[in-house]
Amino acid sequence: MSTTDAPKKPRETDDVPVPATLRKSLKNRHIQLIALGGAIGTGLFYGSSESIALAGPSILLAYLIGGFAIFMIVRALSEMSVEDPKAGAFSYYATRYWSKRAGFISGWNYWFNYILVSMVELAVVGSFVNYWFPAIPTWVSAAVFLVLITAANLLGVSKFGEFEFWFAIIKIVAVIAMIIGGLAVIIFALPTASGIKASFANWFTVGGGFFPNGLMGHTGNGWTGLLMALVVVMFSFGGTELIGITAGETEDPKITIPRATNDIIWRILVFYIGALGVIMAVVPWNTIDGKSSPFVQIFDSVGIHAAAGILNFVCLTAVMSVYNSGLYANSRMLYSLAKQGNAPAYLGKLNSKGVPVAGVLTSAVITAIAVVVVFVWPEFAFNYLMSIATIAGIINWTMIMFTEMKFRKVVEAGGAPEDSDLAGKSGQEALDAIHFKLPFAKVAPWVVLVFLALVVVLMCFSASYRIAVIAGVIWLAILFVAYQITQAKK
Repeated sequence: MSTTDAPKKPRETDDVPVPATLRKSLKNRHIQLIALGGAIGTGLFYGSSESIALAGPSILLAYLIGGFAIFMIVRALSEMSVEDPKAGAFSYYATRYWSKRAGFISGWNYWFNYILVSMVELAVVGSFVNYWFPAIPTWVSAAVFLVLITAANLLGVSKFGEFEFWFAIIKIVAVIAMIIGGLAVIIFALPTASGIKASFANWFTVGGGFFPNGLMGHTGNGWTGLLMALVVVMFSFGGTELIGITAGETEDPKITIPRATNDIIWRILVFYIGALGVIMAVVPWNTIDGKSSPFVQIFDSVGIHAAAGILNFVCLTAVMSVYNSGLYANSRMLYSLAKQGNAPAYLGKLNSKGVPVAGVLTSAVITAIAVVVVFVWPEFAFNYLMSIATIAGIINWTMIMFTEMKFRKVVEAGGAPEDSDLAGKSGQEALDAIHFKLPFAKVAPWVVLVFLALVVVLMCFSASYRIAVIAGVIWLAILFVAYQITQAKK
């Protein structure tokens, strides 16, 4: 029996001693909220200021376009996850359906990406704590939260699911409260600080209208417009692919994964487009300057000044959620890489609760070292290391789309997993039997790949993102060399 298969027991929980194997303990509500939480973070609460400044109200189109691309990427991943639910998701699939080299690059790229993301999240957690307790050193806050989240990840996957469930609930409630509050301001015509009546008409009448900076234009501060906003928008969607990582530990992936995946599109509509649409109806878009969150500004504009403290708490939980998810994903990725022979064997061992403890602790230690780098050399860390993290997301999405095409070729040739409903089938019969098909599978991957290539080209127009493109090329070269070195030693 494969180490990633569920043990044949009538009931599995993290508290019942069973053979060391990953537990399928994540329930539907866990997956739903993990998927939603991955799409809502500090990028929405604070980062949306940057995207609004670039495109004005047309940012809504940018989120719709980017959201559709992300939806297709997650659909491609979910197509494979439903038929072959395994830990490590895209790294395992890249190895199984493409090549061992592809699995190595995909897995280590994703692991390092989340190390860097976790590093930055832990580095800024102190600033949120200092809002209430300014005397506490930021490194103390980072250390405390690192230990707490690491300990939580050692308790078992169902406990991880519970933490993420409640972290996501807090973020969801915050966004819904803002939307309802904003709609109340619009419906009841409450006075605002700007003196401009709150109305959806403000999208078209304030600060140059819906397309104030056009598709793309250049100002004294650099390139702006709808297309340039796509760069910022795409990075805010990082984390939605976490659904695929959870497939190997989900109770019923054939039902849960499709449901969570299909819900992504309406989440984007409600939580990004709905929230920002309401914000720009109440607060003139050209007054959103990034000095405070647009979510704070919408309540400040009608005299509710407690919003800053509330949002600070929400962002603190969002940061904890990102590190919690990152540590979970990284430990499972290392476990999968070890099973593929692409990582040291000790990382493939599980404890009695089905937790890859070595993967959790190794990732936590590396993250801690990275956080020290941030505190000692903050300018270097944020300007250069995070550049690699941003481009790593695009590398990951690109490999998912290529892997999906490889997966279909293997399925068509009769090479589907033995425990899949596709086993024994080949040709069109096998393709038709895929449970959760990627829509327009013959053209969709290429459309998404062209779109991702466009985003990379657009990054080259921005000084802050140009470094990311250069770093991405160097990072891929390092991964290729590292793979060759590891293989030469065998």
